[in-house]
Amino acid sequence: MTKATLSAEDRSATIAVTVFPVLVIAAALFGFFAAPTARQLGPHVNTLLMIIMFGMGLTLTLPDFRLVLSRPWPILIGVVAQYMVMPLVGVLVAWVLRLPADLAAGVILVGCAPGGTSSNVVSYLSKADTALSVTMTSVSTLLAPLLTPALTLLLAGHYMPVNGPAMAKSILQIVLIPVVAGLVLRLVLPKLFTPILPAMPWISVIAISGVVAAVVGGSAAKVASAGLIVFAAVVLHNGLGYLLGYLAGRLTRQPVRAARTISIEVGMQNSGLAAGLAAQYFSPAAALPGAIFSIWHNLSGAMLATYYRRTASRHLEQEQEGELQPSAV
Repeated sequence: MTKATLSAEDRSATIAVTVFPVLVIAAALFGFFAAPTARQLGPHVNTLLMIIMFGMGLTLTLPDFRLVLSRPWPILIGVVAQYMVMPLVGVLVAWVLRLPADLAAGVILVGCAPGGTSSNVVSYLSKADTALSVTMTSVSTLLAPLLTPALTLLLAGHYMPVNGPAMAKSILQIVLIPVVAGLVLRLVLPKLFTPILPAMPWISVIAISGVVAAVVGGSAAKVASAGLIVFAAVVLHNGLGYLLGYLAGRLTRQPVRAARTISIEVGMQNSGLAAGLAAQYFSPAAALPGAIFSIWHNLSGAMLATYYRRTASRHLEQEQEGELQPSAV
């Protein structure tokens, strides 16, 4: 990829992640106030998710996976934290807030989802380790067909019935096949697909907005009665993910940039996938936490990126001088 193309892609992604929350909030409002119309998007949720995953595959290159061999330790820490911290925090939040069964199952499913692609852009804006972020997201996504249904069955099975094999098959169809297809097509036809990379963040934004509108439209009554408690659950889940992800990095003696990357990867989920799976396998109301998470984690990610970016130079200088202690934030 040329430097000019990379810059165009980065600029597009940066603008998209900034505008994203506004568009998703608009989609949620549309779903709430025009629920009958928004519900018509319901049958197309899986297709929209496949478009998002195909776009993610197009952004990947083989060097992204070489980091698994050259820097396995931080990737292992990040992926293990991803699939341990967020599922268990989801269980804790559901228990502390005494959520109804459908909402509890939805929150836990969000925690069992892989990392979200927005985390890569937030890592870039944070001056964290973007290459590490991309690889962590890729690895957690490739593991999702196995780990997401297994963890959901284990942790949410007592709230609602979980068809693990069917969910695994759906994730293969929705996630793995489109991601691999995007990766392969970019590899074999770079001249065809590289020029469209700057448009992919916008396509993803439109697709996830459609998912949010469909989910909110399908559970508009639940939004009116339980919207605040679900929002509280999402804020707690997301915030604890950032904090515990950072601590996982620092306690394993990773540099600040890597720890911040792990923080972002753990805290930001593929909540659109979680919402789609919840609507398909649980209930429309169970998809609500995923829809709200899609809005909130982009807002919180933008705020976290602002803080990380402002303090990046100071921490880098301190690390180079050997003055930064492992417990520093």
